[in-house]
Amino acid sequence: MTRYCGRDFSFEEFEKIRTLITNNPVFTRAKLSREVCRMFQWLKPDGKLKDMSCRVAMLRMEKDGLIRLPVPTNVKKPVKKIKFTTATDPQETVVCKVNHLPKLHLQMVTKAISSLWNEYIERYHYLGYTPLPGAQLRYFIRAGEQIVALTGFGAAAWQTAPRDRFVGWNHDQRKKNLHLVVNNARFLILPWVQSKNLASKILSLTTRHLPDDWEARYNIRPVLMESFVQKDRFAGTCYRAANWILCGETKGRGKLGVGGKISIPIKDVWVYPIEKKFKVLLKNS
Repeated sequence: MTRYCGRDFSFEEFEKIRTLITNNPVFTRAKLSREVCRMFQWLKPDGKLKDMSCRVAMLRMEKDGLIRLPVPTNVKKPVKKIKFTTATDPQETVVCKVNHLPKLHLQMVTKAISSLWNEYIERYHYLGYTPLPGAQLRYFIRAGEQIVALTGFGAAAWQTAPRDRFVGWNHDQRKKNLHLVVNNARFLILPWVQSKNLASKILSLTTRHLPDDWEARYNIRPVLMESFVQKDRFAGTCYRAANWILCGETKGRGKLGVGGKISIPIKDVWVYPIEKKFKVLLKNS
């Protein structure tokens, strides 16, 4: 067995993939990944093909000399640099208590306003903009009509020791139920907005609304949220105030880090149980 993208592949399955490639010389890489998903019933929890994970897995198989893929048909376009526009220019400073702001509400990001969310994040978030992995929801947080903050949720980390110890699940349980965890990948209060307790109020607002929104879009209801907060930048005070739970810190190695060597900033791991019986649901085999 060899593991790629969270799935174990047997010697017999590698043979089937090689046969599929040999017998279908006109298939593109994308077509092959879809066929492999169908062949092995590699599906997302909502029943759709897990073809993007399969495509990555097949690229890694080729790199390891296990298969030989056809020449790519599409030339990869260079990543387009986000240009800043007047739409995201700094505004007048807002200084007031959170209960003196106009009523806060979430605006889910749609295709029509996606580029605006990306621009704000690239311009003002210390990590900049990168596409969120897998299933995702992004929001503008408005006080009345004014945008005061942005937040984004995506797929959970494949594994992180503090969270996994907190849940108490084993490898197979995590593999089966990880889709029930969502990751708060971006959280930005715009720099000209200074309002005490605004961050914790936004977290409380999103934890109330996201489960319904996620279920409406993906037909999956998450039971746990997670977030990684960089220790040398933030104390995580707003997460604590919003009743998130600090369950440990990362080792600073990242996905590709060498064992025992810190290669990326250490982060605190915060979690928020959406359902009371989240551990039972996540450990369901």
